[in-house]
Amino acid sequence: MNQNQDAFGKHLLAQYCKLLKGEPITAEIVERDDQYIDLGSMSRLYFSEYNEWSELEQDLIDRAEGKILDIGCGAGRHSLYLQGKGLDITGIDKSSGAIEVSKLRGLEEALVRPIEEIDEFEPNTFDTIIMFGNNFGLFGSAENAKQILAKMYRITTPNAKIIAQSLNPYMTDDEVHLRYHERNRKLGRMAGQIRLRIRYKMYIGEWFDYLFVSPEEMQEIVNDTNWRISEIVKNDGANYFAIIEKNP
Repeated sequence: MNQNQDAFGKHLLAQYCKLLKGEPITAEIVERDDQYIDLGSMSRLYFSEYNEWSELEQDLIDRAEGKILDIGCGAGRHSLYLQGKGLDITGIDKSSGAIEVSKLRGLEEALVRPIEEIDEFEPNTFDTIIMFGNNFGLFGSAENAKQILAKMYRITTPNAKIIAQSLNPYMTDDEVHLRYHERNRKLGRMAGQIRLRIRYKMYIGEWFDYLFVSPEEMQEIVNDTNWRISEIVKNDGANYFAIIEKNP
């Protein structure tokens, strides 16, 4: 990725410097392809500690075991927690700036690698793959998800599992988002398939697809793969987790 396009990484680096100085964190700008613009809501969360997470997130992170791959590790909060427990964890992210921040914060195994290139890992390497922070969305589309799930199958051990977080896009009554859902359907896309980019100061990120799905849609995506959803864990909100295991 061109450094001038790594707006997300530049933002994380700047916020990490602010944290070290005791200054307040600011949000990045999120731009959607329908010209909808919003401030990112995750800036502080990227640097949060375990005791600041929701009970749901605390419960699910403690189900990770063995050798673990953290896909879309960002500033490394989940990887650092697991590393602190003595677990063997590797964090990957497409953003070189994010990986730099993760390493500065103490993550020992952190690689610049997009989700599409996880097949560069050796077969039977990982026992758990985590996709927290709604990072099921990194699949981008249903078609990509099925291809990448096949790659995940090859790089994981026989009893491996994926712990993935998503957000149900239909739990909204915001007319702006509902119109976007309808626009997506007319374009032949899933309703919760968002095309967006990140802006920070003079940096403008590349456009990319991010996929929000309902539990039912996630089940449809996983069907016809070598994986199965063994459990859906959710609270009263739109966020939920899925435990995805290899078919016997």
